[in-house]
Amino acid sequence: MTIDDILQAGAVMPVVVIDDAVHAVPLARALVAGGIRAIEITLRTGAALDAVQAIARDVPDAIPGVGTALTGADVLAALDAGAKFIVSPGATPALLEAAIGSGLPFLPGIATASELMTAMAAGLSAFKFFPAAQAGGVEGLKALAGPFPHARFCPTGGVNAANAATYLALPNVACVGGSWLAPREMIAAGDFAKIEQLARAAAALR
Repeated sequence: MTIDDILQAGAVMPVVVIDDAVHAVPLARALVAGGIRAIEITLRTGAALDAVQAIARDVPDAIPGVGTALTGADVLAALDAGAKFIVSPGATPALLEAAIGSGLPFLPGIATASELMTAMAAGLSAFKFFPAAQAGGVEGLKALAGPFPHARFCPTGGVNAANAATYLALPNVACVGGSWLAPREMIAAGDFAKIEQLARAAAALR
């Protein structure tokens, strides 16, 4: 599976924070039932890697990825947990080397043309545009399309149900990332029926 396959797996890639790994499998099943397969599970809690491992083991139709990868150690931990892809908010030379060397599809974060050029020089063609709203939003992505026509983006940060379709209408946007499909509080409350409903609405955006 390539990064392009993962980005095409759904119009929206949910960015989720899981506080208790017991919620991982029902969350993934709800998202998949709603038509969303690729899930970015952020390394912001101690439960994240256990959650990835559980989803990889028990929800075969889901595509669990590790987000907020910052170091080579994070890349190795993601690989060991069974992650299918890696997402980072930015990309240092060391992280680029580790992520590309892992063989896992990698979606590095970029916010400027120079950051984009650095990641492209490493052989990558798909990127997380982050933080999207602060980095120029839709107009920023339009500006990047001219000099970088082959780059594809997953804008994340300030993307929500109200503006997602505007981003998705851009030819250089493969999907969008956002937390509104599975808010942290909703996961903790076990409201997976509502999450499935939100996922279904998000999947219909494409």
